[in-house]
Amino acid sequence: MIPTFLAQIEAGGPVTVTHPEMRRYFMTIPEAVQLVLQAGAIGESGELFVLDMGEPVKIVDLARDLIRLSGLEEGVDVDIAFTGVRPGEKLYEEVFFGHETVQPTSHPKVLRSPADVVDASVADRIESLIRLALAEPHNAEAIRGRLLALVPDFHAPAPSPSSGESAAAALMTSGERALRLA
Repeated sequence: MIPTFLAQIEAGGPVTVTHPEMRRYFMTIPEAVQLVLQAGAIGESGELFVLDMGEPVKIVDLARDLIRLSGLEEGVDVDIAFTGVRPGEKLYEEVFFGHETVQPTSHPKVLRSPADVVDASVADRIESLIRLALAEPHNAEAIRGRLLALVPDFHAPAPSPSSGESAAAALMTSGERALRLA
């Protein structure tokens, strides 16, 4: 993202941002590696950990900062253009589902999420969803219906028919999150 913004600034703009309220978490690779190693040292088999990544950053603020740090002025030297949220893209990232809880660990930036107990019927529904997605990747309505029944916090927008992307591919990110329950 930052290299793209810098190239757009160097080219005279516009700097393209999907939406004025788009927010993302940022962490340096060394910081992430350190926290993953800490989680590995704390954890036992099968535990789920989430790294405290701080506060999410508004992407438009990042773009404005890069314009300013390049010695330019937004709206005078370089414009920001909003391109719109793509199908399946969220304005902000949710680290946990609404029903999940987190617990502190011995490291202040590593949080533990108690594993949900998955009964056999849920495991069967997950396998059924995978079989359906593989057998009928373009059956968006059926795939979405099974995902909605499986994951209470899942809300998928309809995939854009013009994107050329199959329903299975459009739902993959959310489906992978759902499969975390397995």
